[in-house]
Amino acid sequence: MSRYFSAKYDALTPYTPGEQPRDRQFVKLNTNENPYPPSKKARAYAAQAAERLHLYSDIGCTSLTAKLADLYGVPEECILFTNGSDEALNFAFMAFCDADHPAVFPDITYGFYPVFAALNGVPYAEIPLAEDFSVRVEDYIGANKTIFLANPNAPTGIALPLDDIERIVRSNPDSVVVIDEAYVDFGAQSAVSLIGKYDNLIVTQTFSKSRSLAGGRLGMAIGSASLIRDLNTVKFSTNPYNVNTLTQAAGLGALEDQDYFLSNCAQIQENRAYLTDTLRELGFTVLNSSANFVFAKHPDLDGGELYRQLKDRGVLIRHFTLDRIRDFNRITVGTRDQLDVLIHHIKDILGGAYENR
Repeated sequence: MSRYFSAKYDALTPYTPGEQPRDRQFVKLNTNENPYPPSKKARAYAAQAAERLHLYSDIGCTSLTAKLADLYGVPEECILFTNGSDEALNFAFMAFCDADHPAVFPDITYGFYPVFAALNGVPYAEIPLAEDFSVRVEDYIGANKTIFLANPNAPTGIALPLDDIERIVRSNPDSVVVIDEAYVDFGAQSAVSLIGKYDNLIVTQTFSKSRSLAGGRLGMAIGSASLIRDLNTVKFSTNPYNVNTLTQAAGLGALEDQDYFLSNCAQIQENRAYLTDTLRELGFTVLNSSANFVFAKHPDLDGGELYRQLKDRGVLIRHFTLDRIRDFNRITVGTRDQLDVLIHHIKDILGGAYENR
């Protein structure tokens, strides 16, 4: 750091994103991107919008908001679009957390939560997952803190049923509960249906995964009108034009192409089942995933070693160094062809261990 860097960030450890190498071509199964391109309508709308780039973007994402409100059956005033769902999450830490309202989230979850807490000077607690890596609902009942839960969780892929989410929200009436649904479209139950019932619930979602717009950076927060007003106060105090014109157009096209969206989600779920079954046949332990990735380990192969050997062979997966999950790797569900390449190399790496099964 330079000598000018503020001392208030001395202890800040930035979020570590998945590798994005440019030096060679990889089968890229490490960052949970959708393997299928954006819909044709999304691309066409973005191309048309390029003619308006000399003007500022629509500050209220008017067309996007109206379309999503109609699609999800929620009032427009209950929606806020953001620069990826990460921005929505950061806004929530800024708006609803402080010394009197500390944050709480699982010890194994999305790695940005402790970063956002530290960045905003928010005290926080991490609650250990159960032995099977599930979220223990009772740990959050009456927590009286601002709760952040990824559902499905990352990197495990395990989802809580909607009844459990509602129990948590209902038991914390004086605290905001944020449900991060980045992967919800791949098989979990969304909590959006609860926002009209509870004024302390915020649901965040993203277009990065299920709608193939990771490079577009589009997310949203959905909650009671009063909570969305709070988030807008933060937005208009930081970056009012937070969603650019091309992204708004692509997002609208994606929302209007529901058949393509549903088809891709179904294909990824089919590919996930294929990957899960095949890895289990090869001796892997694979957690039950409701996301577009699986979390897996092999009894005869160190997780870091599998990651390194696959990278040497041109396949990227995600390895984490936390003690409790260092034997696991997170593997994005790609196309069937990509998964076949992955499986071929895993069989080769396992070698005799595989041949003896």
